[in-house]
Amino acid sequence: MPHVLALSIEIFTTVLTVAGMGYFVAAMVAARAFIAVRRKPLAACTPTVSILKSLKGLDPGMLDAFRSHCRQDYAGQYELLFGVASLSDPAVEAVRQLIAEFPALSIQLVECPQRLGTNGKVSTLAQLAPHAKHDFLLINDSDITVSPTYLERVMACFAASASKEVGMVTALYRGRAHQTLASRFEALGIATDFQAGVLLSKMIEGGLHYGLGSTLAVRRSALDKIGGLATLVDHLADDYELGARIDAAGYRVVLSAEVVETSIPAYGWLGFVDHQLRWARTVRDARPGGYIGLIFTHGLAWAVLNVMASGVSLISLWLLGLSFFLRLTQAMMVGAEVLGDHQVLPNLWLLPLRDLVAMGIWVSGFAGNTIVWRGERFVLKNGKLEKAS
Repeated sequence: MPHVLALSIEIFTTVLTVAGMGYFVAAMVAARAFIAVRRKPLAACTPTVSILKSLKGLDPGMLDAFRSHCRQDYAGQYELLFGVASLSDPAVEAVRQLIAEFPALSIQLVECPQRLGTNGKVSTLAQLAPHAKHDFLLINDSDITVSPTYLERVMACFAASASKEVGMVTALYRGRAHQTLASRFEALGIATDFQAGVLLSKMIEGGLHYGLGSTLAVRRSALDKIGGLATLVDHLADDYELGARIDAAGYRVVLSAEVVETSIPAYGWLGFVDHQLRWARTVRDARPGGYIGLIFTHGLAWAVLNVMASGVSLISLWLLGLSFFLRLTQAMMVGAEVLGDHQVLPNLWLLPLRDLVAMGIWVSGFAGNTIVWRGERFVLKNGKLEKAS
């Protein structure tokens, strides 16, 4: 019986190793398809747009991220609206400094004191939206840094389509790590794992059917059709949910060619695990089938386990070598070529260890519904947040 069990484990890990290599190849094909689309010329579409940002606290580099939104090479008019729950928030001073630096731009600071639901960010955005004067709204996180062509490339995606009207445009992102090893792990995972999954799901499903919080540009008529932002105030994955609802309402969700950058905190290991578990359990709740399917994305970890299960057989070592080569190639193609992440190559040596940790996080994602968000504990049920007792 022990021999049969050992053989079963060896066969199981071998199958998953081979499936993982197939995933790496498929992700590279999806990346190459995205690169081909990105090379096409932009459509002429520069509608007026209101950029909405919900703020809480002041993080390092946040003011520079704000400034990047003020330096846009954009032919259309745009405005920036910043919402805070209280004017005593430390972020208020940064916004006032921004207003002083860019007096020619329309920049507003709006107090949004009501707590409409458990998701404080969306609660602020729901109160901020009525102050926007344009027919297109663009929501992104407070730490997002963008290029001067950001608005041009994102808003061009709203150009008239022969098929369904575009209701939302979203964008890929890379992470800028800070100091700690845990921060580098997260940035590496974003560049070589998470964004690869986004590209592959787009290719397999014939387009995106959800949004990414790095950029949520929406047509106001589409937002009104789904009931507005107030319907999302209790949802954790508000970006995913917003895109999914706009897609269900009959609009297209388009992935822009633009790539933005988010700042990764200088995590300790506890903060890193809390954030990764929140991420994992959010994905599991939103896309349970897709979350189970992530078993095939851990090809390198399965290859390592296969070597152990087989007693270091020659074929397991060959599979490990091939899996390692494909994983590195996929990481460089998505992280370095698609995302332009200059941190990927110097941190490639961390990839095997990062992948093993990621597999552990994935398994732990099945173990409960409790998450930690901004220092508070919540229970995640059907996409909604409830305060943990």
